[in-house]
Amino acid sequence: MDHVALGRWGEETACSYLHKKGWNILDRNVYFPRGELDIVAMDKDELVVVEVRTRSLGYLMSPEESVGPVKTRRLVYAGSCYVEKVDWNGFWRIDLLGITCHKDDSYSIEHFKDITNGMSFL
Repeated sequence: MDHVALGRWGEETACSYLHKKGWNILDRNVYFPRGELDIVAMDKDELVVVEVRTRSLGYLMSPEESVGPVKTRRLVYAGSCYVEKVDWNGFWRIDLLGITCHKDDSYSIEHFKDITNGMSFL
């Protein structure tokens, strides 16, 4: 599977995972001038921007290590743009779903909630 196909598969897998947890998917692949949002969903009454990182086992960096300060700032910016665009007045946060593909065609998902370390946004 090439890089683009792996990313698409990862986002589909992430949506399925979130749906099974009872989340409502609002949007996917939302683009702004300085950032993109993979998934925007509702977790109960909180809006959540979900960054999806999919990696093959043995990749140099784990999915969570691949989201550094620059990417986090872009997610905050794009999330703020989205909140303004849809006129959201509640709390929102940014989560990371790290999906690792294993050699036996299985995969594992790690869900990192609120990757901005407790900084809630209004």
